[in-house]
Amino acid sequence: MNYKKMLVLLGVMLVVGVIIAACGGAATTQAPTEAPVAPEVEVPNLEAWQGSAHNALDTEPFLHWSNEDSKFEVPATCAKCHTSAGYQDYIGADGTEANKTDAAVSVKDGNPGIQCVTCHNAVTFTKTTVMFPSGVEIKAGDDVRCMECHQGRESKVSVDEAIAKFGENVDPDAVPAPFKDDKGNDVVLGFRNVHYFAAAATLYGSETHGGYEYDGNTYDAKNTHVEGYATCTGCHNPHTLEVNVEQCANCHEGVATVDDLKDVRMVASAKDYDGDGNVEEGMYYEIQGLQETLMAEITKYATDKAGAAIVYSPDAYPYFFADTNANGTVDEGEAVFPNAYKNWTPRLLKAAYNYQVSLKDPGAFAHGNKYIVQLLFDSVADLGGDVSKLARTDAGHFAGNTEAFRHWDEGGEVPFACVKCHTAQGLPTYLKDGGTTVVTSSGTTAITGLAPLPSSNGYLCTTCHNEEAWPERYAVASVIFPSGKTVSFGGKDADGKFVADDSNLCISCHQGRESTTSMNNALRGKDLDTVDAGVRFKNIHYFAAGATIFGGDVQGAYQYEGKEYVGQNLHASDTGKVNKCKDCHDVHALEPKVETCETCHDTTDPTTIRETDVDYDGDGDVTEGVKGEVDTLAEALYAELQTYAAANGGAIEYKGGAYPYFFGADGKGYATWTPRSVKAAFNYQYSQKDPGVYVHNNKYIIQILIDSIQDLGGNVSAYTRP
Repeated sequence: MNYKKMLVLLGVMLVVGVIIAACGGAATTQAPTEAPVAPEVEVPNLEAWQGSAHNALDTEPFLHWSNEDSKFEVPATCAKCHTSAGYQDYIGADGTEANKTDAAVSVKDGNPGIQCVTCHNAVTFTKTTVMFPSGVEIKAGDDVRCMECHQGRESKVSVDEAIAKFGENVDPDAVPAPFKDDKGNDVVLGFRNVHYFAAAATLYGSETHGGYEYDGNTYDAKNTHVEGYATCTGCHNPHTLEVNVEQCANCHEGVATVDDLKDVRMVASAKDYDGDGNVEEGMYYEIQGLQETLMAEITKYATDKAGAAIVYSPDAYPYFFADTNANGTVDEGEAVFPNAYKNWTPRLLKAAYNYQVSLKDPGAFAHGNKYIVQLLFDSVADLGGDVSKLARTDAGHFAGNTEAFRHWDEGGEVPFACVKCHTAQGLPTYLKDGGTTVVTSSGTTAITGLAPLPSSNGYLCTTCHNEEAWPERYAVASVIFPSGKTVSFGGKDADGKFVADDSNLCISCHQGRESTTSMNNALRGKDLDTVDAGVRFKNIHYFAAGATIFGGDVQGAYQYEGKEYVGQNLHASDTGKVNKCKDCHDVHALEPKVETCETCHDTTDPTTIRETDVDYDGDGDVTEGVKGEVDTLAEALYAELQTYAAANGGAIEYKGGAYPYFFGADGKGYATWTPRSVKAAFNYQYSQKDPGVYVHNNKYIIQILIDSIQDLGGNVSAYTRP
């Protein structure tokens, strides 16, 4: 509605009213003046709205209550989303309490649908938050109007609450016995329906817990897509509700219709999620394959464990029915309410709920496909299905469900020291704003030019590709490492200036967080073999491949004084093809290009490769791959560290998957470090946290391991140091 024109109209009518009132008692012999014709009021987007689903008054969402059985009224629990008046009541636009629908809405004279005033009123103009069924409140822009209804009616929270009614130790594989509540009502475990078009729940993933998320697993958060197309109104016309397909075509080739979107698959989706061997099909079909797998497991479990065969009908409430003749199909008379499936176990309910979640948002493949993949995968696994051929987690840069991106969810913000590598916006912000890495006087590394950022759901294309010069990648001439050393895969030109190289983007993050420099600064002036409460374990951090490749040039591991260390590994530098990150790894899937190895090594298994008959680890085996040499030396270092610790502070145990990695006999973080033991522990952790260390620079890591063993007092006479 054009409110300015409406105000003008009201003003004209008011003036006319005043004139009439002023002349009310006067006699007149003249013919009455014709009433002024009100100016035509233009309603913006009226035609678009009239053809939309919000105005489809002859459809089930608006006709459902138009009968005697429902007394021609939409109950308060449904009125928010199925009537204009109910929505306004819920948000408080009618002057009542917000976040509550006070009464049922009569539709005896017909349901007027979702009218203009539903979304255009004084409250929605300033509304910024929306509460989801899980109790999570999300702050957003104009999209909160859409999300009030397109969020579903259930969540992990409500499913867990339904199960919890039957006790804390309810058997997950047994149908719980019904009981009476305080009001005498029968309480049975029944199916929970997420409801329809819960697009916002799919979009926000684990932030709002719309699907059933299994305890102990992590899930993708909000699907951020790309700037400008990560919101409801960014992708949908807010009045026709149609997808802005013509804008999708700007990036997705071959997209001309909504149906074409089913074929979209980005480089971030490199895995075969449904295990059918096809990694080219669109994500819609990956989800479809997983749905079929899950339904097969639901059917099997229902018969074998729940004690009654089950069938599913997408168009008949309550969707899951008893398969009376156990033939696996919905026969006439089965998809009716009296035949609703009743043998629900907690495990079956969770899986069936997720199956329904995946189906009732028809755009789930676009809204949050990775979240849906994870829900389906976990449901199959929980029912006991074989998931060995399925995939759940993406390549590291796009694995929004992993610790690397979900670590900060509780606070919602990634601290400035971590944003460069753990947010989608961090690296480009660092590069654009002239950020730099410096070594402080205390020997720790610090990053300037960055501020805390919201947590991300993995990287975006724009993390590495300059959006302003698309699709060019950011040009990085050189990279400063935690030691303060500067290097470049591009080397230097004739003028001695560093040359940009794409692989410099990789080592901007894959460089670790500590170094020889930070270790020495932290241990300065301390006695090597004295337990010191001021000595703390320093963690190199993870996947510090860049530090390994450049070896002694950047001093990423702890390098002992008086020893010499190899520098950059110039593997096959004579070919100029396989000595940089992008030469050996797929830049999106991140997997090693093992087929490249075969060119020279006659194998596609890097773990079997060795280039010399030198027996570095002294075990007499000169046929094992160099990985075997490194592994043996790492084991020897760990054993030597345990021997030293027992004699100088107490027993020590390493747990690679649990922070702070080294633990004492009491199970708590190891606290009786000496400078000598903490140096060796740092190098042991280094060898574990770069899983490709044996390829990236095996001579460097062998030197580091042997030197650490020797410094702890171990016998290294059988070893050969490169």
